[in-house]
Amino acid sequence: MQIVSPAFAANDSIPAEYTCDGGGHNPPLEFLDVPTDAKSLVLIMEDPDVPHHLRADGMFDHWVVWNIPPETREVAQGKNPPGESGANTRGATGYTPPCPPDREHRYFFKLFALSARLDLPSGATKSEVLVAAQNFIIAEAELIGRYNRS
Repeated sequence: MQIVSPAFAANDSIPAEYTCDGGGHNPPLEFLDVPTDAKSLVLIMEDPDVPHHLRADGMFDHWVVWNIPPETREVAQGKNPPGESGANTRGATGYTPPCPPDREHRYFFKLFALSARLDLPSGATKSEVLVAAQNFIIAEAELIGRYNRS
């Protein structure tokens, strides 16, 4: 399974239009080679490079979506995928754009194929989603983008 974006290559810079310095909408994503036996997908975007004086764990969760239909093959620019939206670190649902306060950060877009749908309330956190998903993950993929404010 793969997750790719037509907007940027793996380990390259995320264009400013998908950040707090631009339109702030999510980049387009494509899901490739999803297992045929998947019952749902989970999409998570996280930044593990947050200064520890701002967040003790150094992590900012930008996007959490689960119960995405397994036949979903793309997420359009500026659109949430179908499914349940979870809470990001700010406590809001939906995509929060990259906006690093200090230097270049890495942004991990993670895709999980699950053998089940998750029974979680809307607004669940990334941790809650990952705990609920842990016994159902049949494939996973990752796309890393980078961003540094000019």
